[in-house]
Amino acid sequence: MILRKTPGRLGLFAALLLSFTVSSPARAESEEERDTVYMLRDVEVTAARRPIATVQTISGKELQAMSTTSIADALKYFAGVQIKDFGGLGGMKTINVRSLGAEHVGVYIDGVRLTNAQNGTVDLGKYSLSTLESVSLFNANKFETCQAASEYASGATVYLKTRRPTTDSLSVLGGVASFHTYRARLNAQCVRKGWSAFVDAEYLNSKGDFPFRYKSQYEDTVGRRHNSDIRYSRVEGALFKGGFSSHVYAYVSERGCPGGIVRRLSDKYINMGREWDTDLFVQGSYIHSFSSGHSVKFNMKYAHEYLRYNTDFPDNTVTARYDNHYRQNDAYASAAYSYTCRNWLSVNVSYDARMSWLSADLKNFSTVRRLDQKAVAAVQAGYKGLRLAASALYQHYRDHSFTQSGAAEPLSKVTPSVSLAYSIDGLQLRAWYKRILRVPTLNDLYYTQAGNRWLKPEYTKQWNFGAQYDFTPSGPWGASVQADFYINSITDRIVCLPIKGTYLWSMLNYGKTYCRGMNSTVSGRYTSGQWNFSLLGSFTWQRDLNRTDPTDETVYNKPICYSPTFSCAVTGIARWRVYSLTVSNIHVSKRMWSYADPADMLKPYNNVDLKLSGSWRMLSASLEVNDLFDVQYEQVPRYPMPGRNFAFTLSYNINFR
Repeated sequence: MILRKTPGRLGLFAALLLSFTVSSPARAESEEERDTVYMLRDVEVTAARRPIATVQTISGKELQAMSTTSIADALKYFAGVQIKDFGGLGGMKTINVRSLGAEHVGVYIDGVRLTNAQNGTVDLGKYSLSTLESVSLFNANKFETCQAASEYASGATVYLKTRRPTTDSLSVLGGVASFHTYRARLNAQCVRKGWSAFVDAEYLNSKGDFPFRYKSQYEDTVGRRHNSDIRYSRVEGALFKGGFSSHVYAYVSERGCPGGIVRRLSDKYINMGREWDTDLFVQGSYIHSFSSGHSVKFNMKYAHEYLRYNTDFPDNTVTARYDNHYRQNDAYASAAYSYTCRNWLSVNVSYDARMSWLSADLKNFSTVRRLDQKAVAAVQAGYKGLRLAASALYQHYRDHSFTQSGAAEPLSKVTPSVSLAYSIDGLQLRAWYKRILRVPTLNDLYYTQAGNRWLKPEYTKQWNFGAQYDFTPSGPWGASVQADFYINSITDRIVCLPIKGTYLWSMLNYGKTYCRGMNSTVSGRYTSGQWNFSLLGSFTWQRDLNRTDPTDETVYNKPICYSPTFSCAVTGIARWRVYSLTVSNIHVSKRMWSYADPADMLKPYNNVDLKLSGSWRMLSASLEVNDLFDVQYEQVPRYPMPGRNFAFTLSYNINFR
């Protein structure tokens, strides 16, 4: 019997357990049997360490039980997260974490980042949860073996882990929902000789013509949302074996851009904008660990994005007419190396390179190329319950443009990060500091008439102090609670202001913000017979203030627009045999949306969702009721969200044993 080195008491316990299993049979042995030698295969005992960073995760049955369709729907249950949704089923959905801004959030699929050099944001509504095993949000660095340098470059990171197939299966799903919405999905999985793969295809068509009521001090109007339709097709596939993983993704859509509900002279709430998207990417990753403590990892990716935005319609009499086409190509490669030189010490170094090309048919716009290079050196050390992690990230950006004004000056910068944690029994105390920068996007620098190639990057400083306690008895229940107090400070924030007249806007470095707040999450479980209960809660309190100009009393020390003071989400899940019922409530307090009239606030709201699901042999069904009490609310002014709506899905699943 060979027992590999294991951490402390856990390894000793495993060794004793194995010895007892071999040397203590249940019946009396004869002398001949006592002389028999039993050979066991190698046994490796591991224990997962609690991460140093502040992390929130939804995975497995909880992820499937929630009333969610896209990644944006799942992230809204996390503490410190604000989802900006521009209304309608086809509206763009972006994430803002601790009021840092969408450009400061990195989104990763299996360790490779989703990017958009044009505007720096990721539309989370384009990505489905159907192929994912877990969704995690880290507020500091993840600190794992062989991390890519880009993973250290964001204020917050969202990790999407793809579910690896374990058996051959086929699943067909059909669904119908409110507002003339129809959905179909096909998923096929295959496992052969250590290889596993899946193909997942989905089609959705919706008119999105939901009714709404808009009520303010001066108006009270009932209407129906128009030009809010969406039609998309998504196909993705993945291939895995050991440390190798790959992913292919294709998304094609056409959607309406309804705009704000401002009454026109024609008495119609319509904005005749249309958008066409084509997103493609292929990525691969390979990681290998050597017995001597060395590990290497390689990532590669190519992505292509096409966007057409058109407002040139005969019925459009209130908006400038455009028919713009944008094409973006992105090539990425990274190499990482880590070495665990002692049981208590490990080092990690990595290098990333990304080349992005952006072309558009706008007037006076030339193709822009950006070379983005990153390198990081990181170290982790631990002694008993004490753990320390530190990193230094080097970033270099160089643009090439053939416009008359030329390209922006190259930028190079080194930013540090340090984390400290102490664990004893089920309690962990942690603290971390991180300094990062947000580089201006290609739109910020070169967009026709609005771009400013003299922009400076945004600099962000983050401080965090937190604690976590996990109570996991051997009985039928367990609980976990964590709380973090944080401070964020941003200088040279990039904003768009109308300094050249009402219709000509420009990008500027204007403003400082100071945010302090607290995040807290609570989770619990209880099992009794065939019943299983789960409770998930997240709470956020924060004050995100404008500290730009002390002489400007109208805005100084006032809350940043769209930043609520308090928000929370509570989800309860009850399961019995193959049935489950999920009830969730999301509360968001009032938010300021304009400094022009501080009294004009976005109203607080509660959004209650229900989901009932069950399975019978090879059939599965679910019924969702979203916005149960038909609350008329907005996340962006004059972009009403759909009220009460229903969705029913039925799937047929075959597992080939």
